[in-house]
Amino acid sequence: MTTLLIGLDGATFTVLDPLMRDGVMPFLRDLVARGVRAQLRSTIVHVTPQAWTSLVTGQPPGEHGVLDFVTAEQTAEGLFIRLVDSRDVACDTVWAMASGEGRRAVALNFPIMFPAPQLPGCVIVPGFVSGRHLRRAMYPAGLFDTLKTVPGFDLDEIAWDMNREEKAVRTVGTEEREAWIRFHLRRERQWFEVARHLLERERADLFGVLFDGPDKLQHMAWPMIDPASRPSVLTEADRIVGGLCGEYFRNVDGYIRDLVRVAGPDARVFIASDHGFGPTEHIFYLNTWLQQHGHLVWRDVGERGQWDDMFTGRARSLPFDWQKTVAYALTPSSNGIHIRVAREPGNPGVSPDAYHTFRSELAHALEGVTDPESGDRIVSRVLTREEAFPGRQMDRAPDLTLVLRDFGFISTVRADAVVKRRPEVKGMHRYEGIFIAAGPGIRRGVEVDERSIVDVCPALLYSMGLEIPDDLAGVLPVQVFDPSLLASQPARYRRAREHAPQAPTSEADLLPHEEAAIVEQLQALGYIDPAPGSPRPRP
Repeated sequence: MTTLLIGLDGATFTVLDPLMRDGVMPFLRDLVARGVRAQLRSTIVHVTPQAWTSLVTGQPPGEHGVLDFVTAEQTAEGLFIRLVDSRDVACDTVWAMASGEGRRAVALNFPIMFPAPQLPGCVIVPGFVSGRHLRRAMYPAGLFDTLKTVPGFDLDEIAWDMNREEKAVRTVGTEEREAWIRFHLRRERQWFEVARHLLERERADLFGVLFDGPDKLQHMAWPMIDPASRPSVLTEADRIVGGLCGEYFRNVDGYIRDLVRVAGPDARVFIASDHGFGPTEHIFYLNTWLQQHGHLVWRDVGERGQWDDMFTGRARSLPFDWQKTVAYALTPSSNGIHIRVAREPGNPGVSPDAYHTFRSELAHALEGVTDPESGDRIVSRVLTREEAFPGRQMDRAPDLTLVLRDFGFISTVRADAVVKRRPEVKGMHRYEGIFIAAGPGIRRGVEVDERSIVDVCPALLYSMGLEIPDDLAGVLPVQVFDPSLLASQPARYRRAREHAPQAPTSEADLLPHEEAAIVEQLQALGYIDPAPGSPRPRP
């Protein structure tokens, strides 16, 4: 029996329910009707690397250690930044758990899977990899030659096209937006064809494929996707974009239908997203706020300077004065503030004795930030690292994490005001993702209470008949499964094993220009502002 996991990055019921109701996604509607649905609670910062890693490990970010797209090391000289990759994951993934029990697994397009770990019995095509790198990023060796036999296979379209996406998002013109969406229509078909090809030929106990287009389209064209945000008067360009978005979701419905058919009537199907989506109308310039309160001092690095040189290996100066800056935000996608602690007398930062008082006062002040137009609070909660990211990897986390009123991301760039209204409503990540399950042993036609994203991993392990490690934060969602299955196949637990990082495939590290290209893409999508720092090679 195959356990089929279909990931829909950024999928939300507020978008899917109207599409199912209006006949755009009839197969998904019928699948939900004969299965189980639930809202899926995402991670505290509902961002792609953190959330998907939580889903496939059954552990929160404070345990698995993936908090953002990048990680930074503070030194006396400045910040050294690099992309997070699979070697940063501090606990086993569900793919590794399946492999360790002699099961076969396929993982397609999931993030933080590069370099692909060498897992016996697994087939891995990592997501978030450029076309230039993807050929040697696959596992096992020779997989690329197999995929070349897929009709119409195009390496450049299945990978991340950094230049195309950056141009589309930065320019945001009608022609660029239309071309960008059409590219994602083709790209998603590529992933479907690869998934179908492997599903037909590979015996897999666990088969996972991630379609990341919902996130991309909702970032780019939210008013044309969300009925509540749609303008009352549509331009011709709006109609074209709206039609293409409808075509995208109609296609994905067909992809899900065909993959379920190929998996067979005995397959158990799980569909999940890493987070949901919703509207955001304001931008909170956190580093500007820190500067106004005397905690950060900007440096004059020119109009572009350091910002565009991040990760190229050319930049060495920082956009703020490292000797005078005490607190700073590194990326929008972290929603976090890092506080510098002076380890030695005379070093920049707050003294260790003053750290907790400084952090508490900073959090209190942030909770008072308001919208200058309405007077409403912009920051709804400020969490310490102990509150937001408890676990063995807590020290990797920001000292403070912000939850904004509209659940959006902060901005880290320099601005002439702390809070600004966006020119138009944009789509941004929300807390509420989706969970759908159907197949033998799954309850039929019910909606269950909200589940945590970490509960998906134990559900997949149980579906495969595997023991569940007793240290997982996720719990088996018994409400999803039929009581007769639970009675005949009681959940089994085992003592957790110490995580041993898997050996990556050869030629694993990105070249500097390849890392720079991925960072530019993240900047274009709004996850990373051009941020302080320069790259440091992995030791």
